Amino acid sequence: MSSSLALDQVTVTGRLEAVTAKLNRGGIKAICGPNGAGKSTLLSVLAGLLAPDAGCVRLGAAQVDRLPAAERARQLGYLPQAPEIAWDVSVETLVSLGRLPWRGAPASEAQGAIDAAIAAMDLERFRHRPVTRLSGGERARALMARVLATRPDWLLADEPLANLDLAHAATLMRRFREQAQEGRGVVLVLHDLATAMNHADRVLVLHHGRLVADGPPGHALSESVIREVWGVEARWLGEPGARALAIG
Repeated sequence: MSSSLALDQVTVTGRLEAVTAKLNRGGIKAICGPNGAGKSTLLSVLAGLLAPDAGCVRLGAAQVDRLPAAERARQLGYLPQAPEIAWDVSVETLVSLGRLPWRGAPASEAQGAIDAAIAAMDLERFRHRPVTRLSGGERARALMARVLATRPDWLLADEPLANLDLAHAATLMRRFREQAQEGRGVVLVLHDLATAMNHADRVLVLHHGRLVADGPPGHALSESVIREVWGVEARWLGEPGARALAIG
C-alpha cells in the first residue's frame, strides 16, 4: 500500500498553478476555497482522472495517471460532486460495483465489503430498493457506500456532505474518521469551513488556482486567511472541535 500521495508543481491551465503538496495516509485532509478556486480540479488530478499540463502526481513511487485503471481504482476511491447513475439498479447492486476492481477475489470477501459499506451508510432497509426511488440524500449515501465497498487506500470525495441531513452528515464524518484511523488517506473537498475546522487534521486552501495556505485548520483557516481568500470579516467562536464561524 502506498503511504503518500504527492503533487509536484501541478499545473492545469486556467485552473491550477504550480500546486505542490505531500499527503500521507491517516488523518482527514480538507481542500477548501471559494467557488472556482480549483478544488474539484485538484481532486480530479489526485484521482488520476485529469492529467496535469505540467508537473505530476505520485502515489508512492508511481505516477498516478500512468497506473493501470484497475490498480488505480483499487488504491484511489473517488466520489465526484455530481455522480451519475447509468442504470436503475438496486442499492445492493450499485454498492457491489465498488468491487469491480477486485474481480477474482473470493465471493465471501466481496460480500463482506458490500455488507459493511451498506451498514456504514445506514442503508440496510434500502438494500433492495431501486436507486431511482431514493431521495437525494439516500442516493448520495448509496454512492458513498459504493466507494467504501472498494476498500481503497485513499478516499477522495468532492462535497460528500452536500445532500445529507445533519444526522447522516455527522455519521459520515465519523466514518471518514474511522477510515483514517485504520490507516487510509481521506481527502475531502468541503465548502463548510466549520466542518473543516472541527474535523480535518490538515486543510489546504486554494485561491485562483494557487495553494495559499496548508496546515492545521487553526492556521490554514485563520481569520486573516478567511479575510484574504473569501473577502469577509469572520470570527471563530466556541471551543476546539466545536467551532462556529460568525460572519461580519
